[in-house]
Amino acid sequence: MTENTSPATEALADPASADSAVDGSAADSTQATREASRPASGSVVPDLTAPDHTKRNNRVIWLLLSATFVVILNETIMSVAIPKLMDDLRIDALAAQWLSTAFMLTMAVVIPITGFLLQRYSTRAIFIAAMSLFSLGTLAAALAPGFPVLVGARVVQASGTAIMIPLLMTTLMTLVPPHKRGRTMGNVSIVISVAPAIGPTISGFILNYLDWRWIFLLVLPIALVMLLIGMKFVENVTEPEKVKIDVLSVILSAFGFGGLIYGLSQTGATGGGSSSVVMWVSLGIGVVALAAFILRQLLLQRQNRALLDLRTFKAPIFTVAISLMAVITAAMFGVIIVLPLYLQHVLHLDTLATGLLLLPGGLVMGLLAPFVGRLYDRFGPRVLVVPGSIVVSLALWSLTMVTEHTSPYMVLAAHVGFSVGLALMFTPLFTAGLGAVVPHLYSHASAIVGTVQQVAGAAGTALLVAILSVHTATLVAGGESIDQATAGGIRMAFLAAAIISLFAVVGSFFIRKPADVIAPEGAFAH
Repeated sequence: MTENTSPATEALADPASADSAVDGSAADSTQATREASRPASGSVVPDLTAPDHTKRNNRVIWLLLSATFVVILNETIMSVAIPKLMDDLRIDALAAQWLSTAFMLTMAVVIPITGFLLQRYSTRAIFIAAMSLFSLGTLAAALAPGFPVLVGARVVQASGTAIMIPLLMTTLMTLVPPHKRGRTMGNVSIVISVAPAIGPTISGFILNYLDWRWIFLLVLPIALVMLLIGMKFVENVTEPEKVKIDVLSVILSAFGFGGLIYGLSQTGATGGGSSSVVMWVSLGIGVVALAAFILRQLLLQRQNRALLDLRTFKAPIFTVAISLMAVITAAMFGVIIVLPLYLQHVLHLDTLATGLLLLPGGLVMGLLAPFVGRLYDRFGPRVLVVPGSIVVSLALWSLTMVTEHTSPYMVLAAHVGFSVGLALMFTPLFTAGLGAVVPHLYSHASAIVGTVQQVAGAAGTALLVAILSVHTATLVAGGESIDQATAGGIRMAFLAAAIISLFAVVGSFFIRKPADVIAPEGAFAH
């Protein structure tokens, strides 16, 4: 097995060690901690002759962070390009939506499989595969002769993106000791927040002066450089296991998560008739397949063969954290879609102005992330998540008052407040949730987090867009102008998001720090 941490550090990553250190008297606690951190030699002193892999581990983490930044940037850089693509490719809005729908479907199908991939193959092999797929998809998109090839290229891109994010999370949890994870996860939050923030701005700038193909031509050389650097410097930091994949689980996962995502993505576009039937059939297939998938995993995990090991939910902190992430992700993705619609269709800002207005919020999230990580390491998640959820909720309630005459600066202030709240929540939830899981389930936990985020994001988007569409149509039928009706529909959509946020406020009081972070001082006392 490739060594990546000292024995004492490995002990820190074992929640059982910390639990034994918490229970009982002070003397028993100290002894239990020492026993839990005892190396194979029997000495309580860490093995100082073991190779120091700190530089290697840091290099791997930073390379994965940089690569993840590139793939997330690509995911959001398309958001303001749809109208341009509709004109150039001569397609309607329903067809153009497949550029986003196909991406989400692929993510939903591939992410559940990453738990198996991360166990079966080495870090280096997974990185090369992910960035190769992403680079190939980006090249195909840049050279696409027409719409079908462009959709296929987006599918290939999404395959690489789906692998990269769980790879980063699992590697981080494996290499970083618990008492430093908050700070490191803060760096991850920078990537997750800044890349989506600057994506629409870059896209708007490119589309103002260049052809849409330059969106991909800009990303391609960066992706290729990251691939070449990774091939040279990314080393294996985990030991692959010869686990077998359960084909039936893969099929059930594809129909379950894929059916849900597709059905939810069609909610806002349905106008009755056959489209409504397709939506309900897709959702029905998704629910039935997902139920069968869950039952299958419960059976297979007894033999440690589950595609997604659901024993991660036996950790109450993980369950609470992932529930909160689902709630705020649903609200966040809905706002990401609805807010630009309001700025462009009601306030009549152009794409570049829209991107620039949304940029400060993402930058604020990125700037706050390292400080939030340090505060988590010192004080735990609750002192951050509780005020964060309240700030998110207040920002959403303020957006329920927008009209066709609202100042863009008021929207800017609300979006910055919304981003501050998210910054206070994401890092603690990721860190506490994954840190509560036993180490051999890190890959499964990372895959579950990614899958839940995709489903929650699709659900939030579908809900808010559907409410927006229905209420706008009702107001137009009642005689209001298009601007007034659209503003009214957007207010109702934000009202739904604000109500959803109240569940996050309540749930935030139940989050706490995993017990394994109690051990560092005891483990390294000598």
